[in-house]
Amino acid sequence: MTENVTKKEVLEGISLTKDAAKRLIQIKTKKDGKYLRASVTGGGCSGMNYNLDWDNDLQDFDKIYDQHGVKLVVNVKSLIYLRGMKIDFSSDILSGGFKFVNPNASRTCGCGTSFSV
Repeated sequence: MTENVTKKEVLEGISLTKDAAKRLIQIKTKKDGKYLRASVTGGGCSGMNYNLDWDNDLQDFDKIYDQHGVKLVVNVKSLIYLRGMKIDFSSDILSGGFKFVNPNASRTCGCGTSFSV
């Protein structure tokens, strides 16, 4: 976590582990956006899906979290469901990939990309 993100902001926002940030920096290409946008969309086997996508545009009321060299952006509508979430990454062969640890989720699917509150 960089100095410009306070403990309160991490609890209210989204945090990236060093492993997640390292992997994001590795896979980002020059054509990808400046910001990593985290959001929630409807669907999936549990009702809501996590969405990560690169974006160049900031919207009104976006929250920006600069962590480990990655500028993570989330809109306030999605932040309601993602508050306090941690995004991690594992390179494990069988269960590797990005992991979403969301304290607001009452149920998650087996793949870990869908949840309900």
